[in-house]
Amino acid sequence: MNQREAPATIDVSELRSYAFSYYSLLWWGTLGMIAIEGTVFALAIATYFYFRSHSDVWPMSMAPPDLLWGTLNTAILLVSAVPNHLAKQAAERHDVGAVRLWLWVGLAFGAAFLAVRAMEFAALNVRWDSNAYGSIVWTLMGLHTAHLVTDVADTVVLAVLFFTGPLGGKRFVDVSENAMYWYFVVWAWLPIYLTVYWGARAL
Repeated sequence: MNQREAPATIDVSELRSYAFSYYSLLWWGTLGMIAIEGTVFALAIATYFYFRSHSDVWPMSMAPPDLLWGTLNTAILLVSAVPNHLAKQAAERHDVGAVRLWLWVGLAFGAAFLAVRAMEFAALNVRWDSNAYGSIVWTLMGLHTAHLVTDVADTVVLAVLFFTGPLGGKRFVDVSENAMYWYFVVWAWLPIYLTVYWGARAL
């Protein structure tokens, strides 16, 4: 009786235990979170315009938000996309020195944004509990601020880990996906900025 031949085996010992982009489960998880949180932002903006459509006076006898701080922060956030993109590229080529540099540059922009955001809240010209207009404006600003704070905190952790180690391959994936989430924070701000600062000025 002939013995059956042993099945051929494949040597996978050289394969990486991590991957970038859509080959990574973390990428899909980040994308799912962006989809959920983007929907929350869209619903909040829709609520703003729903309230506006049912009000004879908008913004309900209040002065519109001052443009200075919000416009300045928009510029800061747009420029912040550059160091975050450079950190993402450095991570994907496993350049530790460049990752360290651009993570800290990105953090500097994040800190600047949060400092100016404090000025923004003071220049909204309405309290959160004044009326429906105040509530939805503070909700929009608060939602975006919460996302920014969490991403800045995540970036701080990654920046520290890149100096203290250990630096396995998955850590580079973390930096890449953190940058992807920062893109979302940047681009999500643009419709919120237009709604908060110009929705109160549009006829």
